[in-house]
Amino acid sequence: MTGGLSWNLILDVRELLSFHFMLNALRAGTIVAVVSGVIGYFMVLRRETFAGHTLSVIGFPGAAAAFWLGVNAAVGYFGVCVAAALVIAGLPGTGRATGRGSGSAAIGTVQGFALACGFLFISLTQSFSGELNGLLFGVIIGVTDDQVLVLLCSGLICLLVLAVIARPLLFVSVDAEVARARGLRPRLLAAVFLVLLGVSVAATSQITGSLLVFALLVAPAAAAARLTARPGLGMLLSVGIALLITWLGEGIAFFSPYPIGFWVTTVAFAIFLLAAGYRAAADRLGRRGTVGTPA
Repeated sequence: MTGGLSWNLILDVRELLSFHFMLNALRAGTIVAVVSGVIGYFMVLRRETFAGHTLSVIGFPGAAAAFWLGVNAAVGYFGVCVAAALVIAGLPGTGRATGRGSGSAAIGTVQGFALACGFLFISLTQSFSGELNGLLFGVIIGVTDDQVLVLLCSGLICLLVLAVIARPLLFVSVDAEVARARGLRPRLLAAVFLVLLGVSVAATSQITGSLLVFALLVAPAAAAARLTARPGLGMLLSVGIALLITWLGEGIAFFSPYPIGFWVTTVAFAIFLLAAGYRAAADRLGRRGTVGTPA
């Protein structure tokens, strides 16, 4: 975007913040990071990463269809992702927080059909190549004031709904059978969560692009899960890591000719490796301490 980073970090940050499109990118990225950090933590806890991956893939055909119809890409992202979440929630075997078995097969079938529709919309659209890179990998200059407002409203709705269902959803995610015996409805909670996941995927796709949406949904939560087993602290760490990934990714992308999605994903992967390395080292030290302790 510019001549590159200098040795004066303060001047670089001032330059970055002097552009309105970068302020919008940071505002939108902050909203998306907070929502993705919380939703992603539950997604990892419930072992529904395959469903999240499918929704992220489905986001691209939705955006392509919106482009073909001449409407805002956000309409395609949100409309198709929410509709797909409802379809997945209604499939047999998808009400469990396992991500295995017949549910995964059914979700994979939905993903395949969505990709076929995406190919169709691409073939029907003329002069689509200029938009393709942004839809797939994100574009830092494409966030408008209206998009920030839409992301803020959708993010607040997601967080408010999740705050209402968080405790029963956590209970169901840990032990669905006991939760059902206590009068909770695991399948209904699973459906509500999938819709929230669809909204989160649609919002994140507008920052990272459809193919790299998992960088903000999975990596922060996966890293947080390796740092602590406490749900409350884990969600806070997931949000903090997501914010760090977003801000660093957007900042580096501003001074780089490469797409924002690449940098966000690279930073996310690096942080995950650090968390995984820490967990492995801590487990090894713990085992050594146990072996060395006298009976």
